[in-house]
Amino acid sequence: MKILVIEDDAATAAYLANGLRELGHVVDVAADGRDGLMLAAGGGHDALIVDRMLPGLDGLGVVKTLRGAGVKAPVIFLTALGGIDDRVAGLEAGGDDYLVKPFAFAELVARLQALARRPPITGEVTSLRVADLEMDLLRRTVSRAGRRLELQPREFRLLEVLMRNAGRVVTRTMLLEQVWDFHFDPRTNIVETHVSRLRAKVDRGQAVELIHTVRGAGYVIREAP
Repeated sequence: MKILVIEDDAATAAYLANGLRELGHVVDVAADGRDGLMLAAGGGHDALIVDRMLPGLDGLGVVKTLRGAGVKAPVIFLTALGGIDDRVAGLEAGGDDYLVKPFAFAELVARLQALARRPPITGEVTSLRVADLEMDLLRRTVSRAGRRLELQPREFRLLEVLMRNAGRVVTRTMLLEQVWDFHFDPRTNIVETHVSRLRAKVDRGQAVELIHTVRGAGYVIREAP
């Protein structure tokens, strides 16, 4: 794999780069957020390892900017900030995994390999439609009744999961796994908050609501109540 390490601690960056190169990977290194952003925006990396606390532009800002620009390479946050809120913030910013310092190099490699095995989201389907709501998976755009909706990357992914399951109830656990890659319950209202924001953008001012809460079960997108 071609891996980009964005880490301002020289010793940690060298440790990661040397270890990954010994395993046959091609490794680029950036010591601050802005340089890392420029390297990552050039594309071609199979995975990114990003420190949270970076000079110039912090790790969250780097990943948010990349996701907004359509860069889809998997991201592992590597940081000393290990609280639940910190992990949630990293995943909400567009990260795919979160590893807390101090860490075991073998675990980092295992997580990289797991991300590399993850199948791509896109397939033959390039667009989704429910009633007058349309999603273009290639252009990463959403519109309703011809009006463009501005969605954050996580909101887009949330809506994509709902639309791919149109007419079927999607549980909170399913959303945590498919949208945030959580295989545990973070004990926050992250799902409810994002669904509320998404519903405001999709349904507000519309004669027909499309996103429905199924009490005790989850959420469903459909034209009928």
